[in-house]
Amino acid sequence: MSDGQSVKYAVDLVMCIDGTGSMGHLIEEVKSLALKFYDELEAEMKVQSKKVEQLRARVIVFRDYWADSADKVMQCSEFFDLRSQSSDFANFVSPIEADGGGDEPENGLEAVGLALKSNWEKGDFSKQRYVVVLFTDASAHSLDKGPKPSHYPNDIPKTFNDLTDYWHEMPTPVKRLLLFAPDAEPWTMMGSWENTIHYVSEAGRGLEKTEMKEILNAIAKSI
Repeated sequence: MSDGQSVKYAVDLVMCIDGTGSMGHLIEEVKSLALKFYDELEAEMKVQSKKVEQLRARVIVFRDYWADSADKVMQCSEFFDLRSQSSDFANFVSPIEADGGGDEPENGLEAVGLALKSNWEKGDFSKQRYVVVLFTDASAHSLDKGPKPSHYPNDIPKTFNDLTDYWHEMPTPVKRLLLFAPDAEPWTMMGSWENTIHYVSEAGRGLEKTEMKEILNAIAKSI
């Protein structure tokens, strides 16, 4: 076994998925990727002489607080251990459908804010990785947009600067942010954050040109 394979990696993955109507094509591909993610990532890591000891994943499906009802706008799972809770993870992911949302922008920044506040793994592992992946074909509402609807959550960063501070306060060696989003604000600005890669998508096309294999490789290489 190589030195890389002897390192015990604990990987926490949060997928922030735009669940609005224009994302129909990508939703099915992301669901397919999510449901077979453990096996594919393990294989990719083996190619890179790395071994994942624990892989947990959670999903945040976001839409638009100004257009969607409270039960639909932000659907968040807990972390699932993909080795032992794959069926529970599948039960959450499988019913996701592209629906709702108004005209863009959507509430992608709120989803990132919730992702950064995840209950990250703090256990005794040689290396930990906290990976946030966002999939959207739209720009995002400003965090200080008002007035807020009654079902808007209270635990969201109040401004983009607050969100930026959240990211910078996380330990640099462990964090990774992958944005599959249009060449539009705020994503272009977030692309300059440390340990962040912005893969530019074409707005309104549901990221049809983005290959799921490329996404898997990007995540594996970020670990």
